[in-house]
Amino acid sequence: MSDTTPVSDTRTLLLRGGEVHSPADPFATAMVVRGDRIAWVGSEGAADSFADGVDEVQHLDGALVTPAFTDAHVHTTATGLALTGLDLGDAPTLDAALTRVRQYADAHPDHRILLGHGWDATAWPEQRPPSRAELDRATGGRPLYLSRVDVHSALATTALRAMAARLPEESGHHPEGPLTADAHHRVRALALDSVSPAQRADAQRAALRRAAELGIGTLHECAGPQISGEDDLTALLALAAQESTPRVVGYWGELLTHADQLDRLADLGAHGAGGDLFADGSLGSHTAHLRAPYTDHDHTGTAHLTADDIATHVALCTEAGVQAGFHAIGDAALDAVVHGVREAARRTGLPRVRALRHRVEHAEMLDGTAIAAFAELALTASVQPAFDAHWGGDDGMYTTRLGARARGLNPYAAMQRAGVPLAFGSDSPVTPLDPWGTIRAAAFHRTPEHRISVRGAFTAHTRGGWRAAGRDDAGALVPGAPADYALWRVGELIVQTPDTRVANWSTDPRSGTPGLPDLTPGRELPVCLRTVVAGRTVHRRPNE
Repeated sequence: MSDTTPVSDTRTLLLRGGEVHSPADPFATAMVVRGDRIAWVGSEGAADSFADGVDEVQHLDGALVTPAFTDAHVHTTATGLALTGLDLGDAPTLDAALTRVRQYADAHPDHRILLGHGWDATAWPEQRPPSRAELDRATGGRPLYLSRVDVHSALATTALRAMAARLPEESGHHPEGPLTADAHHRVRALALDSVSPAQRADAQRAALRRAAELGIGTLHECAGPQISGEDDLTALLALAAQESTPRVVGYWGELLTHADQLDRLADLGAHGAGGDLFADGSLGSHTAHLRAPYTDHDHTGTAHLTADDIATHVALCTEAGVQAGFHAIGDAALDAVVHGVREAARRTGLPRVRALRHRVEHAEMLDGTAIAAFAELALTASVQPAFDAHWGGDDGMYTTRLGARARGLNPYAAMQRAGVPLAFGSDSPVTPLDPWGTIRAAAFHRTPEHRISVRGAFTAHTRGGWRAAGRDDAGALVPGAPADYALWRVGELIVQTPDTRVANWSTDPRSGTPGLPDLTPGRELPVCLRTVVAGRTVHRRPNE
């Protein structure tokens, strides 16, 4: 597994007096960590035998200990820029968004190109994005790149458009409205090129720090030539290797057409040839590729890859023993992925394809046939439950875009029943880093038949992320596993029976299931006290 892993010391630590969430012992209250590995989990009484043979004893005072979370889909630099810069994600109206743009421009006279993120006109009463003229006035005529919340379209001021030579000739160009496709890629490249190495490092540190504060021990960085660039990925991997941060597993989303291109993955330090390798776009930007037209637009979105493209890419990766992956949201895009992977399996052999657990990011419009194909091909579904929390429901953006079809989106329960491996993430900055909120979103899906148990969702956000990257020995607090864990201040712990849905919870310890926090909507989410990666603390809450 190509990743950046903090170097641990070889000290031995005994944690005791808490609640240890471990499949090795559902009643565990103590844990021993030796260097970068879990050495033992068990009861408080048995911990006495270790007390004299360890370098340090940490008293947990009732804290919950869990494996650290893995966020399986992140854009680290973009997340950091949103955390430290112009973020319109919670702007309640168009006027409020324009006010923020004006204030940000006034506060940053030294920025050659202003960068912002997160606008979503579907959430505003005006139901429209800012016009080019409005943004020109708000910025005083300066270059501004303002990505939509899904990052599949963006607004650009006149000054930035003028910097992009022959922009009107590109696909996806609109003289006044949001830019998509190649026009968007061109202005985004200009915008990101304006970020200095120091700004980039500051943004990456901010994102990694925020992840650690939330109990996230591993991030899957979904990089690519249309998303961030080679320098961004290599700088991130180097920073994470040199500093005490969550570990980073890098993916590079560039289409392979011949075997020589595989060498670039090694040069970049990438774990796989996937992540945001776009088969289509997004529903919010009307660029996800659909079998039938959008309900609110008379077209079917955008196809970026054919089934033949996908087959060639997957076959090359499979022959080289490298994991492949694709971004696919619409049902037509998912059809192309299934057909392409199946053809690659015909060329290379199904067992070899299955062994590499090739990934599909988002995978929102899966029907029963596609779910069965995912299970057959052992495709990992790297999904984002917060998408449903943000845009699902009868009055949400998905219903606006798709009508009755929206009810079939993100069918986690059917996927789990079919044996499709699930790995949870945020796609930050599209939705925020928020692991417990992600688990809540899956357990209380807006469409009840798609809900999965809190325990199943927790597994998808811990072990699921490790398995998605090819590791079966991590993501659980068991002897021999990496010492990646988090300490939490929680309220009541709930025990779920193995074969029930969300509402049928139990406090009966005879079920033998380790407890997890009560995530019922309205209850306070757990607070992270400490995050440890490979035995080294990467976050400690002040005064705890």
